[in-house]
Amino acid sequence: MKRLLLCLMLVAPSLGAQTITITNATVVDVATGALHPTSTIVIDGARIASVGASSARASGRVVDATGLYVIPGLWDMHVHAYFGWDRAFGDSWVMPLFIANGVTGVRDMGSDLEPVLRARREVAAHTLVGPRMVVSGPMLDGPKVTFSSSLAISSAADGRAAVERLASRGVDFIKLQSGVPRDAFGAIAAAAKTAHLEFVGHVPDAMRASEAIAAGQHTFEHLIGIFEASMPAADETAFLARHYGAAPDTAHNKSLAVLLKRYDAARETAIIKQIAASRVWQCPTLYWERGQWLVDVIDFTKDPDIAYTPRTWVAKKYPKMRTAIAGSLGTDSIAVRRRFVEHELDIVRKLHSAGVPFLAGTDTPAGVDVTPGISLHQEMQRFVAAGFTPLQALQTATINPARFFGKTSDFGAVEKGRVADLVLLRANPLADIANTRAIAGVVADGRYWSSESLDSLRMKVRRYAATHQIGRIGWYAGAAGFLARVNWARERRSASVPDNPASFTRAPPCRSPPVLHARDPDAHPAARRVPSAGPRRTRAR
Repeated sequence: MKRLLLCLMLVAPSLGAQTITITNATVVDVATGALHPTSTIVIDGARIASVGASSARASGRVVDATGLYVIPGLWDMHVHAYFGWDRAFGDSWVMPLFIANGVTGVRDMGSDLEPVLRARREVAAHTLVGPRMVVSGPMLDGPKVTFSSSLAISSAADGRAAVERLASRGVDFIKLQSGVPRDAFGAIAAAAKTAHLEFVGHVPDAMRASEAIAAGQHTFEHLIGIFEASMPAADETAFLARHYGAAPDTAHNKSLAVLLKRYDAARETAIIKQIAASRVWQCPTLYWERGQWLVDVIDFTKDPDIAYTPRTWVAKKYPKMRTAIAGSLGTDSIAVRRRFVEHELDIVRKLHSAGVPFLAGTDTPAGVDVTPGISLHQEMQRFVAAGFTPLQALQTATINPARFFGKTSDFGAVEKGRVADLVLLRANPLADIANTRAIAGVVADGRYWSSESLDSLRMKVRRYAATHQIGRIGWYAGAAGFLARVNWARERRSASVPDNPASFTRAPPCRSPPVLHARDPDAHPAARRVPSAGPRRTRAR
Protein backbone atom coordinates (compact mmCIF):
# COMPACT_ATOMS: atom_id res chain seq x y z
CA MET A 1 0.00 0.00 0.00
CA LYS A 2 2.81 2.43 0.83
CA ARG A 3 4.29 1.65 -2.57
CA LEU A 4 1.03 2.57 -4.32
CA LEU A 5 0.66 5.83 -2.40
CA LEU A 6 4.26 6.70 -3.29
CA CYS A 7 3.44 6.06 -6.95
CA LEU A 8 0.44 8.37 -6.72
CA MET A 9 2.59 11.09 -5.23
CA LEU A 10 5.15 10.68 -8.01
CA VAL A 11 2.55 11.56 -10.65
CA ALA A 12 1.17 14.56 -8.76
CA PRO A 13 2.00 18.21 -9.53
CA SER A 14 4.76 20.24 -7.98
CA LEU A 15 4.54 21.47 -4.43
CA GLY A 16 6.03 24.82 -5.42
CA ALA A 17 4.12 27.58 -7.19
CA GLN A 18 4.10 27.39 -10.97
CA THR A 19 3.56 29.82 -13.80
CA ILE A 20 1.57 28.18 -16.59
CA THR A 21 0.46 29.72 -19.88
CA ILE A 22 -2.31 27.96 -21.80
CA THR A 23 -2.42 29.28 -25.36
CA ASN A 24 -4.87 29.04 -28.29
CA ALA A 25 -7.70 27.79 -26.08
CA THR A 26 -11.43 28.24 -26.53
CA VAL A 27 -12.69 29.44 -23.14
CA VAL A 28 -16.25 28.46 -22.28
CA ASP A 29 -18.20 31.05 -20.29
CA VAL A 30 -20.45 28.76 -18.25
CA ALA A 31 -22.62 31.69 -17.12
CA THR A 32 -23.67 32.80 -20.63
CA GLY A 33 -22.61 30.03 -22.99
CA ALA A 34 -20.30 32.37 -24.90
CA LEU A 35 -17.19 30.87 -26.48
CA HIS A 36 -13.93 32.82 -26.55
CA PRO A 37 -11.55 31.27 -29.10
CA THR A 38 -7.78 31.82 -29.40
CA SER A 39 -7.51 32.76 -25.74
CA THR A 40 -4.46 32.72 -23.52
CA ILE A 41 -4.83 31.83 -19.83
CA VAL A 42 -1.93 32.74 -17.57
CA ILE A 43 -1.82 30.97 -14.20
CA ASP A 44 0.40 32.27 -11.43
CA GLY A 45 0.47 29.90 -8.48
CA ALA A 46 -3.07 28.93 -7.49
CA ARG A 47 -4.82 31.79 -9.30
CA ILE A 48 -5.60 32.82 -12.85
CA ALA A 49 -3.49 35.91 -13.51
CA SER A 50 -5.04 36.86 -16.83
CA VAL A 51 -7.31 35.68 -19.63
CA GLY A 52 -6.98 37.36 -23.01
CA ALA A 53 -6.00 37.13 -26.66
CA SER A 54 -3.36 34.59 -27.62
CA SER A 55 -1.08 37.37 -28.84
CA ALA A 56 -0.15 37.84 -25.19
CA ARG A 57 3.42 36.84 -24.36
CA ALA A 58 3.75 33.34 -22.94
CA SER A 59 5.74 32.67 -19.78
CA GLY A 60 6.56 29.73 -17.55
CA ARG A 61 5.29 26.39 -18.72
CA VAL A 62 3.41 26.77 -22.01
CA VAL A 63 0.53 24.44 -22.91
CA ASP A 64 -0.69 24.66 -26.50
CA ALA A 65 -4.47 24.16 -26.31
CA THR A 66 -5.22 24.49 -30.02
CA GLY A 67 -8.57 22.83 -30.70
CA LEU A 68 -9.36 22.48 -26.98
CA TYR A 69 -12.13 23.93 -24.83
CA VAL A 70 -11.46 25.13 -21.29
CA ILE A 71 -14.14 24.99 -18.57
CA PRO A 72 -13.98 25.60 -14.82
CA GLY A 73 -13.08 22.59 -12.68
CA LEU A 74 -16.03 20.31 -11.92
CA TRP A 75 -17.68 19.77 -8.54
CA ASP A 76 -19.45 16.64 -7.34
CA MET A 77 -21.81 17.94 -4.69
CA HIS A 78 -22.80 14.63 -3.09
CA VAL A 79 -20.03 12.12 -2.34
CA HIS A 80 -18.98 9.74 0.44
CA ALA A 81 -15.20 9.45 0.21
CA TYR A 82 -14.55 7.57 3.48
CA PHE A 83 -17.78 5.67 3.95
CA GLY A 84 -16.94 2.81 6.28
CA TRP A 85 -13.85 1.52 4.48
CA ASP A 86 -10.23 1.84 5.49
CA ARG A 87 -8.13 4.92 4.86
CA ALA A 88 -5.99 3.36 2.13
CA PHE A 89 -9.01 2.65 -0.04
CA GLY A 90 -10.23 6.23 0.09
CA ASP A 91 -6.74 7.58 -0.56
CA SER A 92 -5.79 5.18 -3.34
CA TRP A 93 -9.08 4.72 -5.22
CA VAL A 94 -11.78 7.27 -4.39
CA MET A 95 -9.74 10.47 -4.26
CA PRO A 96 -7.47 10.10 -7.32
CA LEU A 97 -10.41 9.05 -9.52
CA PHE A 98 -11.95 12.48 -8.98
CA ILE A 99 -8.87 14.28 -10.31
CA ALA A 100 -8.52 11.80 -13.17
CA ASN A 101 -12.02 12.79 -14.31
CA GLY A 102 -11.75 16.55 -13.94
CA VAL A 103 -13.50 16.78 -10.55
CA THR A 104 -11.47 19.35 -8.62
CA GLY A 105 -13.93 19.87 -5.75
CA VAL A 106 -16.38 17.74 -3.75
CA ARG A 107 -19.01 18.20 -1.07
CA ASP A 108 -18.66 15.14 1.16
CA MET A 109 -22.14 14.32 2.46
CA GLY A 110 -21.24 11.74 5.06
CA SER A 111 -17.97 10.02 5.91
CA ASP A 112 -16.18 8.65 8.95
CA LEU A 113 -15.08 11.70 10.90
CA GLU A 114 -11.38 11.09 11.51
CA PRO A 115 -10.52 9.88 7.99
CA VAL A 116 -12.37 12.68 6.21
CA LEU A 117 -10.87 15.39 8.41
CA ARG A 118 -7.42 13.91 7.86
CA ALA A 119 -8.01 13.79 4.09
CA ARG A 120 -9.08 17.42 4.05
CA ARG A 121 -5.92 18.38 5.97
CA GLU A 122 -3.65 16.35 3.71
CA VAL A 123 -5.21 17.71 0.53
CA ALA A 124 -4.61 21.19 1.94
CA ALA A 125 -1.03 20.24 2.83
CA HIS A 126 -0.40 18.96 -0.72
CA THR A 127 0.33 15.41 0.40
CA LEU A 128 -2.78 13.67 -0.93
CA VAL A 129 -3.96 13.46 -4.53
CA GLY A 130 -7.58 14.51 -4.55
CA PRO A 131 -10.09 17.34 -4.86
CA ARG A 132 -10.63 20.14 -2.38
CA MET A 133 -13.16 18.97 0.18
CA VAL A 134 -16.15 20.54 1.91
CA VAL A 135 -17.26 18.04 4.56
CA SER A 136 -20.01 17.18 7.05
CA GLY A 137 -18.35 14.31 8.87
CA PRO A 138 -20.81 11.57 9.87
CA MET A 139 -24.49 11.93 9.01
CA LEU A 140 -27.14 12.37 11.68
CA ASP A 141 -29.73 9.58 11.54
CA GLY A 142 -32.39 8.08 13.77
CA PRO A 143 -32.01 5.70 16.73
CA LYS A 144 -31.31 2.83 14.31
CA VAL A 145 -28.78 4.02 11.76
CA THR A 146 -28.97 2.87 8.14
CA PHE A 147 -25.34 3.49 7.26
CA SER A 148 -22.19 3.06 9.27
CA SER A 149 -20.87 6.59 8.73
CA SER A 150 -23.68 7.96 10.88
CA LEU A 151 -24.50 9.07 14.39
CA ALA A 152 -27.57 7.66 16.12
CA ILE A 153 -29.95 10.44 17.22
CA SER A 154 -32.78 9.47 19.58
CA SER A 155 -33.71 12.81 21.12
CA ALA A 156 -33.41 16.56 20.90
CA ALA A 157 -30.51 16.40 23.36
CA ASP A 158 -28.69 13.91 21.12
CA GLY A 159 -29.19 16.20 18.13
CA ARG A 160 -27.85 19.29 19.90
CA ALA A 161 -24.85 17.39 21.27
CA ALA A 162 -23.99 15.95 17.86
CA VAL A 163 -24.06 19.35 16.17
CA GLU A 164 -21.97 20.92 18.92
CA ARG A 165 -19.34 18.16 18.74
CA LEU A 166 -19.14 18.25 14.94
CA ALA A 167 -18.93 22.04 14.96
CA SER A 168 -16.10 21.87 17.48
CA ARG A 169 -14.19 19.63 15.09
CA GLY A 170 -14.56 22.13 12.26
CA VAL A 171 -17.00 20.46 9.86
CA ASP A 172 -18.42 22.70 7.13
CA PHE A 173 -22.11 21.75 7.47
CA ILE A 174 -24.50 19.23 9.00
CA LYS A 175 -26.01 16.35 6.98
CA LEU A 176 -29.36 14.79 7.93
CA GLN A 177 -30.56 11.28 7.14
CA SER A 178 -34.13 10.01 6.89
CA GLY A 179 -34.46 8.62 10.42
CA VAL A 180 -33.97 11.83 12.43
CA PRO A 181 -36.84 12.08 14.97
CA ARG A 182 -39.20 15.01 14.80
CA ASP A 183 -38.16 16.66 18.08
CA ALA A 184 -34.49 16.17 17.24
CA PHE A 185 -34.95 17.89 13.87
CA GLY A 186 -35.86 21.19 15.48
CA ALA A 187 -33.01 20.93 17.96
CA ILE A 188 -30.52 20.19 15.17
CA ALA A 189 -31.77 23.14 13.11
CA ALA A 190 -31.41 25.49 16.10
CA ALA A 191 -27.97 24.18 17.06
CA ALA A 192 -26.73 24.45 13.48
CA LYS A 193 -27.89 28.06 13.32
CA THR A 194 -26.08 28.82 16.57
CA ALA A 195 -22.91 27.23 15.18
CA HIS A 196 -23.28 29.17 11.88
CA LEU A 197 -23.55 25.92 9.92
CA GLU A 198 -26.02 25.09 7.19
CA PHE A 199 -27.97 21.85 7.56
CA VAL A 200 -28.76 19.86 4.45
CA GLY A 201 -29.71 16.37 3.31
CA HIS A 202 -32.80 14.20 3.40
CA VAL A 203 -36.14 15.52 4.51
CA PRO A 204 -36.56 13.15 7.48
CA ASP A 205 -39.48 10.72 7.35
CA ALA A 206 -40.99 12.42 10.38
CA MET A 207 -41.10 15.84 8.69
CA ARG A 208 -43.02 17.41 5.85
CA ALA A 209 -41.04 19.12 3.11
CA SER A 210 -42.82 22.37 3.93
CA GLU A 211 -41.64 22.11 7.54
CA ALA A 212 -38.03 21.47 6.47
CA ILE A 213 -38.19 24.55 4.24
CA ALA A 214 -39.58 26.69 7.06
CA ALA A 215 -36.80 25.48 9.38
CA GLY A 216 -34.14 26.61 6.91
CA GLN A 217 -32.91 23.33 5.40
CA HIS A 218 -30.53 24.47 2.66
CA THR A 219 -30.72 21.52 0.26
CA PHE A 220 -32.96 18.56 -0.46
CA GLU A 221 -31.13 15.45 -1.64
CA HIS A 222 -32.66 12.79 -3.94
CA LEU A 223 -35.92 14.79 -4.25
CA ILE A 224 -36.96 13.27 -0.90
CA GLY A 225 -39.95 15.04 0.60
CA ILE A 226 -41.21 16.34 -2.73
CA PHE A 227 -42.81 13.01 -3.63
CA GLU A 228 -44.78 12.87 -0.39
CA ALA A 229 -45.75 16.55 -0.62
CA SER A 230 -47.25 15.86 -4.06
CA MET A 231 -49.91 13.60 -2.56
CA PRO A 232 -53.17 14.60 -0.87
CA ALA A 233 -52.53 15.88 2.65
CA ALA A 234 -53.97 12.80 4.36
CA ASP A 235 -51.80 10.49 2.26
CA GLU A 236 -48.69 12.56 3.02
CA THR A 237 -49.36 12.23 6.74
CA ALA A 238 -49.75 8.47 6.42
CA PHE A 239 -46.57 8.18 4.38
CA LEU A 240 -44.51 9.95 7.03
CA ALA A 241 -44.77 6.79 9.15
CA ARG A 242 -43.65 4.46 6.35
CA HIS A 243 -40.29 3.39 4.95
CA TYR A 244 -39.21 2.14 1.55
CA GLY A 245 -39.00 -1.62 1.69
CA ALA A 246 -40.42 -1.84 5.21
CA ALA A 247 -42.70 -4.71 4.17
CA PRO A 248 -44.20 -6.19 1.03
CA ASP A 249 -47.59 -4.96 2.27
CA THR A 250 -48.21 -1.52 0.74
CA ALA A 251 -50.06 -0.49 3.91
CA HIS A 252 -46.62 -0.16 5.55
CA ASN A 253 -44.25 0.27 2.62
CA LYS A 254 -43.65 3.50 0.70
CA SER A 255 -44.77 1.91 -2.53
CA LEU A 256 -43.85 3.75 -5.70
CA ALA A 257 -47.10 2.53 -7.20
CA VAL A 258 -49.03 4.31 -4.45
CA LEU A 259 -46.98 7.48 -4.90
CA LEU A 260 -47.82 7.51 -8.59
CA LYS A 261 -51.46 6.59 -8.08
CA ARG A 262 -52.08 9.26 -5.44
CA TYR A 263 -50.12 11.98 -7.27
CA ASP A 264 -51.84 15.36 -6.95
CA ALA A 265 -50.76 17.97 -9.55
CA ALA A 266 -52.06 20.91 -7.52
CA ARG A 267 -50.15 19.81 -4.41
CA GLU A 268 -47.00 19.33 -6.49
CA THR A 269 -47.35 22.84 -7.89
CA ALA A 270 -47.74 24.22 -4.37
CA ILE A 271 -44.58 22.57 -2.99
CA ILE A 272 -42.58 23.59 -6.06
CA LYS A 273 -43.66 27.21 -5.54
CA GLN A 274 -42.60 27.04 -1.90
CA ILE A 275 -39.21 25.52 -2.78
CA ALA A 276 -38.64 28.16 -5.46
CA ALA A 277 -39.64 31.03 -3.17
CA SER A 278 -37.21 29.86 -0.49
CA ARG A 279 -34.48 28.91 -3.00
CA VAL A 280 -33.94 25.48 -1.48
CA TRP A 281 -31.21 23.93 -3.61
CA GLN A 282 -31.89 20.52 -5.13
CA CYS A 283 -29.28 17.79 -5.55
CA PRO A 284 -31.38 14.98 -7.11
CA THR A 285 -28.60 12.40 -7.75
CA LEU A 286 -30.47 11.27 -10.87
CA TYR A 287 -27.89 8.75 -12.03
CA TRP A 288 -27.88 7.06 -8.63
CA GLU A 289 -31.70 7.16 -8.49
CA ARG A 290 -32.04 5.42 -11.86
CA GLY A 291 -29.50 2.82 -10.78
CA GLN A 292 -31.36 2.13 -7.54
CA TRP A 293 -34.89 1.78 -8.93
CA LEU A 294 -33.72 -0.29 -11.91
CA VAL A 295 -30.95 -2.16 -10.10
CA ASP A 296 -32.24 -5.57 -11.22
CA VAL A 297 -32.48 -4.43 -14.85
CA ILE A 298 -29.18 -2.65 -15.45
CA ASP A 299 -26.22 -4.99 -16.04
CA PHE A 300 -23.28 -3.29 -14.35
CA THR A 301 -20.86 -5.85 -15.81
CA LYS A 302 -21.40 -4.25 -19.24
CA ASP A 303 -20.18 -0.87 -18.04
CA PRO A 304 -17.17 0.07 -20.24
CA ASP A 305 -15.54 1.65 -17.18
CA ILE A 306 -15.91 -1.41 -14.97
CA ALA A 307 -12.12 -1.89 -14.96
CA TYR A 308 -11.90 1.02 -12.52
CA THR A 309 -14.09 -0.83 -10.01
CA PRO A 310 -12.41 -3.04 -7.41
CA ARG A 311 -12.66 -6.67 -8.51
CA THR A 312 -14.01 -7.69 -5.09
CA TRP A 313 -16.88 -5.25 -5.55
CA VAL A 314 -17.70 -6.57 -9.02
CA ALA A 315 -17.52 -10.19 -7.89
CA LYS A 316 -19.11 -9.93 -4.44
CA LYS A 317 -20.26 -6.56 -3.16
CA TYR A 318 -22.30 -5.35 -6.14
CA PRO A 319 -24.23 -8.63 -6.50
CA LYS A 320 -25.03 -8.57 -2.77
CA MET A 321 -26.11 -4.95 -2.94
CA ARG A 322 -28.24 -5.60 -5.99
CA THR A 323 -30.01 -8.45 -4.21
CA ALA A 324 -30.53 -6.35 -1.06
CA ILE A 325 -31.85 -3.32 -2.95
CA ALA A 326 -34.11 -5.42 -5.17
CA GLY A 327 -35.52 -7.07 -2.07
CA SER A 328 -36.34 -3.66 -0.60
CA LEU A 329 -38.48 -2.62 -3.57
CA GLY A 330 -41.54 -4.39 -2.18
CA THR A 331 -44.38 -5.02 -4.61
CA ASP A 332 -43.34 -2.48 -7.26
CA SER A 333 -42.94 -4.02 -10.71
CA ILE A 334 -40.25 -3.04 -13.20
CA ALA A 335 -42.87 -1.16 -15.21
CA VAL A 336 -43.87 0.89 -12.17
CA ARG A 337 -40.27 1.64 -11.35
CA ARG A 338 -39.55 2.77 -14.91
CA ARG A 339 -42.53 5.12 -14.66
CA PHE A 340 -41.19 6.47 -11.39
CA VAL A 341 -37.77 7.19 -12.92
CA GLU A 342 -39.51 9.22 -15.62
CA HIS A 343 -41.62 10.88 -12.92
CA GLU A 344 -38.43 12.00 -11.18
CA LEU A 345 -37.18 13.58 -14.41
CA ASP A 346 -40.53 15.33 -14.77
CA ILE A 347 -40.27 16.75 -11.24
CA VAL A 348 -36.78 18.04 -12.01
CA ARG A 349 -38.06 19.60 -15.23
CA LYS A 350 -40.85 21.42 -13.35
CA LEU A 351 -38.57 22.55 -10.53
CA HIS A 352 -36.09 23.90 -13.05
CA SER A 353 -38.81 25.76 -14.96
CA ALA A 354 -39.84 27.37 -11.67
CA GLY A 355 -36.33 28.73 -11.14
CA VAL A 356 -35.23 26.27 -8.46
CA PRO A 357 -31.38 25.99 -8.43
CA PHE A 358 -29.70 22.62 -8.95
CA LEU A 359 -26.43 20.95 -7.99
CA ALA A 360 -24.83 17.94 -9.66
CA GLY A 361 -24.17 15.17 -7.15
CA THR A 362 -23.79 11.42 -7.48
CA ASP A 363 -23.75 9.72 -4.04
CA THR A 364 -20.54 8.05 -5.20
CA PRO A 365 -19.42 5.42 -4.44
CA ALA A 366 -22.33 4.38 -2.22
CA GLY A 367 -24.29 2.61 -4.92
CA VAL A 368 -23.98 -0.08 -7.54
CA ASP A 369 -21.62 1.06 -10.30
CA VAL A 370 -21.48 4.70 -9.22
CA THR A 371 -17.77 5.28 -9.82
CA PRO A 372 -16.03 8.37 -8.41
CA GLY A 373 -15.47 11.05 -11.03
CA ILE A 374 -16.98 9.11 -13.91
CA SER A 375 -20.45 9.21 -12.37
CA LEU A 376 -20.49 13.03 -12.32
CA HIS A 377 -20.38 13.08 -16.12
CA GLN A 378 -23.23 10.58 -16.17
CA GLU A 379 -25.17 12.79 -13.76
CA MET A 380 -24.88 15.76 -16.11
CA GLN A 381 -26.21 13.57 -18.91
CA ARG A 382 -29.24 12.76 -16.76
CA PHE A 383 -29.90 16.48 -16.34
CA VAL A 384 -30.01 16.76 -20.13
CA ALA A 385 -32.46 13.85 -20.15
CA ALA A 386 -34.60 15.95 -17.79
CA GLY A 387 -34.73 18.78 -20.32
CA PHE A 388 -31.70 20.87 -19.38
CA THR A 389 -29.56 22.27 -22.18
CA PRO A 390 -25.91 21.13 -22.12
CA LEU A 391 -25.00 24.57 -20.75
CA GLN A 392 -27.54 24.31 -17.94
CA ALA A 393 -26.32 20.82 -17.08
CA LEU A 394 -22.71 22.05 -17.03
CA GLN A 395 -23.70 24.87 -14.69
CA THR A 396 -24.88 22.36 -12.07
CA ALA A 397 -21.25 21.20 -11.66
CA THR A 398 -19.43 24.53 -12.13
CA ILE A 399 -20.95 27.93 -11.47
CA ASN A 400 -23.88 26.64 -9.38
CA PRO A 401 -21.61 25.14 -6.69
CA ALA A 402 -19.73 28.45 -6.58
CA ARG A 403 -23.03 30.29 -6.08
CA PHE A 404 -24.17 27.74 -3.49
CA PHE A 405 -21.02 28.27 -1.41
CA GLY A 406 -21.04 32.03 -1.93
CA LYS A 407 -17.62 31.69 -3.60
CA THR A 408 -18.17 33.15 -7.07
CA SER A 409 -15.06 35.27 -6.65
CA ASP A 410 -13.05 32.04 -6.38
CA PHE A 411 -14.75 29.35 -8.46
CA GLY A 412 -17.10 28.71 -11.36
CA ALA A 413 -15.46 30.80 -14.09
CA VAL A 414 -12.32 30.96 -16.22
CA GLU A 415 -11.55 34.56 -15.32
CA LYS A 416 -8.76 36.65 -13.85
CA GLY A 417 -8.50 36.24 -10.10
CA ARG A 418 -10.35 32.93 -9.90
CA VAL A 419 -8.75 29.80 -8.46
CA ALA A 420 -6.98 27.88 -11.20
CA ASP A 421 -9.25 24.82 -11.29
CA LEU A 422 -9.73 24.03 -14.98
CA VAL A 423 -10.56 21.17 -17.32
CA LEU A 424 -9.28 21.05 -20.91
CA LEU A 425 -11.62 19.22 -23.29
CA ARG A 426 -11.13 17.91 -26.82
CA ALA A 427 -14.71 18.73 -27.84
CA ASN A 428 -17.31 21.40 -27.12
CA PRO A 429 -19.43 20.47 -24.07
CA LEU A 430 -22.16 22.89 -25.17
CA ALA A 431 -22.71 20.83 -28.32
CA ASP A 432 -22.97 17.55 -26.38
CA ILE A 433 -22.71 17.26 -22.61
CA ALA A 434 -21.01 13.86 -23.07
CA ASN A 435 -17.98 15.82 -24.33
CA THR A 436 -17.09 16.62 -20.71
CA ARG A 437 -15.49 13.17 -20.68
CA ALA A 438 -13.11 14.07 -23.54
CA ILE A 439 -10.50 15.31 -21.07
CA ALA A 440 -7.14 16.45 -22.46
CA GLY A 441 -5.84 17.99 -19.25
CA VAL A 442 -6.74 19.19 -15.76
CA VAL A 443 -5.49 22.12 -13.74
CA ALA A 444 -6.12 21.51 -10.06
CA ASP A 445 -5.34 24.50 -7.87
CA GLY A 446 -2.72 25.72 -10.33
CA ARG A 447 -1.09 22.31 -10.87
CA TYR A 448 -1.27 21.01 -14.44
CA TRP A 449 -2.10 17.40 -15.22
CA SER A 450 -1.37 16.60 -18.85
CA SER A 451 -3.17 13.90 -20.79
CA GLU A 452 -0.21 11.59 -20.25
CA SER A 453 -0.10 12.16 -16.50
CA LEU A 454 -3.86 11.59 -16.25
CA ASP A 455 -3.48 8.34 -18.19
CA SER A 456 -0.76 7.30 -15.77
CA LEU A 457 -2.95 8.14 -12.79
CA ARG A 458 -5.88 6.17 -14.23
CA MET A 459 -3.65 3.17 -14.92
CA LYS A 460 -2.44 3.13 -11.32
CA VAL A 461 -6.03 3.26 -10.05
CA ARG A 462 -7.02 0.42 -12.39
CA ARG A 463 -4.07 -1.64 -11.17
CA TYR A 464 -5.11 -1.02 -7.58
CA ALA A 465 -8.70 -2.03 -8.34
CA ALA A 466 -7.53 -5.23 -10.01
CA THR A 467 -5.03 -6.36 -7.41
CA HIS A 468 -6.21 -5.25 -3.97
CA GLN A 469 -8.67 -6.95 -1.70
CA ILE A 470 -10.94 -4.25 -0.32
CA GLY A 471 -11.42 -4.67 3.40
CA ARG A 472 -14.24 -3.44 5.59
CA ILE A 473 -17.05 -1.95 3.51
CA GLY A 474 -19.52 -0.65 6.05
CA TRP A 475 -22.06 1.49 4.24
CA TYR A 476 -24.84 -0.79 5.41
CA ALA A 477 -25.80 -1.02 9.05
CA GLY A 478 -24.89 -4.70 8.85
CA ALA A 479 -21.34 -3.66 9.59
CA ALA A 480 -22.52 -4.08 13.18
CA GLY A 481 -20.80 -2.23 15.92
CA PHE A 482 -18.88 0.13 13.66
CA LEU A 483 -20.75 3.18 14.82
CA ALA A 484 -20.19 2.25 18.45
CA ARG A 485 -16.46 2.37 17.80
CA VAL A 486 -16.58 6.07 16.88
CA ASN A 487 -14.59 7.73 19.63
CA TRP A 488 -16.32 10.99 20.42
CA ALA A 489 -13.92 11.52 23.31
CA ARG A 490 -11.20 12.66 20.91
CA GLU A 491 -10.52 16.36 20.94
CA ARG A 492 -8.51 18.39 18.46
CA ARG A 493 -5.09 16.87 17.98
CA SER A 494 -3.25 20.15 18.23
CA ALA A 495 -4.04 23.81 18.02
CA SER A 496 -1.24 24.12 15.48
CA VAL A 497 -2.88 21.61 13.10
CA PRO A 498 -6.52 22.70 12.72
CA ASP A 499 -9.08 20.19 11.54
CA ASN A 500 -10.55 22.78 9.19
CA PRO A 501 -7.75 24.55 7.29
CA ALA A 502 -10.09 26.24 4.80
CA SER A 503 -13.69 26.36 5.97
CA PHE A 504 -16.27 27.11 3.32
CA THR A 505 -18.79 28.20 5.92
CA ARG A 506 -17.06 30.13 8.66
CA ALA A 507 -13.82 31.56 7.24
CA PRO A 508 -13.44 34.50 4.84
CA PRO A 509 -12.19 33.71 1.32
CA CYS A 510 -8.43 33.33 1.27
CA ARG A 511 -6.44 34.82 -1.57
CA SER A 512 -4.47 31.62 -2.12
CA PRO A 513 -6.63 28.63 -1.10
CA PRO A 514 -5.16 25.22 -0.33
CA VAL A 515 -3.39 23.42 -3.15
CA LEU A 516 -4.04 19.79 -3.85
CA HIS A 517 -1.01 17.85 -4.95
CA ALA A 518 2.59 17.16 -4.35
CA ARG A 519 4.70 16.82 -7.51
CA ASP A 520 4.74 17.60 -11.23
CA PRO A 521 3.44 14.63 -13.27
CA ASP A 522 5.44 15.53 -16.37
CA ALA A 523 8.85 16.37 -15.00
CA HIS A 524 11.83 14.42 -13.74
CA PRO A 525 12.61 15.54 -10.17
CA ALA A 526 15.74 17.29 -11.43
CA ALA A 527 13.78 19.25 -14.03
CA ARG A 528 10.75 20.50 -12.11
CA ARG A 529 11.75 24.16 -12.21
CA VAL A 530 11.12 26.19 -15.35
CA PRO A 531 14.49 26.68 -17.08
CA SER A 532 15.62 30.28 -17.27
CA ALA A 533 16.42 29.96 -20.99
CA GLY A 534 12.75 30.16 -21.95
CA PRO A 535 9.26 28.79 -21.43
CA ARG A 536 8.63 25.08 -21.45
CA ARG A 537 6.10 24.18 -24.17
CA THR A 538 3.65 21.32 -24.13
CA ARG A 539 1.11 20.34 -26.76
CA ALA A 540 -2.10 19.28 -25.06
CA ARG A 541 -3.90 16.46 -26.81
